[in-house]
Amino acid sequence: MAKLSPAQSAHRAKAEKDLGEAFLQLRSPEEARRFLRDLCTPQEIAALSERWWVARLLDEGKHSYREIHDLTGVSVTTIGRVARFLQQENFQGYRLVIDRMKK
Repeated sequence: MAKLSPAQSAHRAKAEKDLGEAFLQLRSPEEARRFLRDLCTPQEIAALSERWWVARLLDEGKHSYREIHDLTGVSVTTIGRVARFLQQENFQGYRLVIDRMKK
């Protein structure tokens, strides 16, 4: 990926913030599904859905990476990446949503 200019980086950061604000306007799972269908390709939606499924399976703590691969078809590399973001990375987006959904 080419290095972005400072102006491009600022625009990208604003666009990411705006996207987050757009998600906050959604009021139901059906609205979210409709927005994602407009925003993403079918392959992108499949990849996002698979990562979310993997995150929930990892959170349950009942399955090995290999078992999750067998259940989902997701590569062990992707499972490892999801696990790293679920457990170690600073963003903690998976953790935030999983914990809220448990309440």
